[in-house]
Amino acid sequence: MSEETKNYDKYRNRLLPEHGPIDPKNGKEILLEVKNVDITFGKGDSAVHAVTDASFNIYKGETFSLVGESGSGKTTIGRAVIRVNPCAAGEIDYKGVRISGKISRSLDREVIRNIQMVFQDPAASLNERATVDYIISEGLYNFHLFENEADRVRKVEKIINEVGLLPEHLTRYPHEFSGGQRQRIGLARAMVMEPELVVADEPISALDVSIRAQVLNLLKKFQQDLGLTYLFIAHDLSIVRYISDHIGVIYKGRIVEIAPSEELFDFPLHPYTHSLISAIPIPDPQLEKRKILYTYDPSIHDYSEDKPELVDIGHDHFVYGNKKEIEEYKKIREAGKPVQSIQIAKSEEELVRLTPQQSAEKGSNYILETPLHDTGNILWGILSFLCFPLGFILSVYFGKRNYIRNSRMCMKGAKIGLIVLAVIVILFILMLLPSLFN
Repeated sequence: MSEETKNYDKYRNRLLPEHGPIDPKNGKEILLEVKNVDITFGKGDSAVHAVTDASFNIYKGETFSLVGESGSGKTTIGRAVIRVNPCAAGEIDYKGVRISGKISRSLDREVIRNIQMVFQDPAASLNERATVDYIISEGLYNFHLFENEADRVRKVEKIINEVGLLPEHLTRYPHEFSGGQRQRIGLARAMVMEPELVVADEPISALDVSIRAQVLNLLKKFQQDLGLTYLFIAHDLSIVRYISDHIGVIYKGRIVEIAPSEELFDFPLHPYTHSLISAIPIPDPQLEKRKILYTYDPSIHDYSEDKPELVDIGHDHFVYGNKKEIEEYKKIREAGKPVQSIQIAKSEEELVRLTPQQSAEKGSNYILETPLHDTGNILWGILSFLCFPLGFILSVYFGKRNYIRNSRMCMKGAKIGLIVLAVIVILFILMLLPSLFN
């Protein structure tokens, strides 16, 4: 190792502690702490308040996902963590040391070294005039993180192999790669720095569905192998559910709910969280057509006198609301009955008749809990056709037990059986009519 690298490592260890503070509630190490952060663009009357009073903790070795619709302030917070966006109020602490605002140049370099970002657009985030070798090595050059040229080449080739590319790709330029390959290059550029925290700003939203799974698997692999911590920014709850330890829901720059992943899906207390979960696609076109979307209406809140705040209601669950709403949220949570957020109308008439508020009250998550053998087997239809009274009974039976496809098949067979029987009866009567008049 070069003398410069040794001096840098020695200085780096003096700037930041080896470990962050411990959260007394759960005994976990807090790697990043966002405290009442406001982010504003512009000045005076034309100022835009992008983020208001944002607070959350990211624990070492975990994935904290920030979820919300486009323009809600997710990326703004992520860019504030890497010191691109300045904070108008509040502060951001890394390992207990404030890294927002004015800090020393040495600490700024240390933050860059330890916190890396994977960007949303893999094409725009790479230098088109540089080779892949230089793109990945740029951080190594800037921080002298290699002993000699052979060591640099070894590190670059190792990381390029780990992201699923080949050493011969190092001499090419970004425009010669597909979107998924470019995102892998961006991932390699971040991981070669051996960071402790990675801000992943919607790293899969610009990729094909099949490539998304590969990139997510890569992120999980690096987390397991290197003990990485992620701030994962996304707008799709169905993705973050399976990769996150904690999820924060943000609406128009304000965090409205924070909870562990499964806790949030079992008990989505804030109405905006309801709306996001109800928008998760169902992999069945017929059921998707009859899914009732819950649209969040902020006017349902009355904050004129009783001002809201983000409150811990227990179970590591934080919800934004006034005193009256918080009491209601606590009652729902303490009851222990999971809140159902996805509701499927049984008919088109019901779909038209129910309002979003009614759908939230009647909401059922049963499509997510549909039994494994609910295949809508045609044998149920044949049985119902041959004995339509039994078919109607089976349809009701299956419907009450969430066997949606079987219920529909029995109902279809029973109706056809009833119609065929009616036609036979009518034809028999018509055949008897001549003999009755003779």
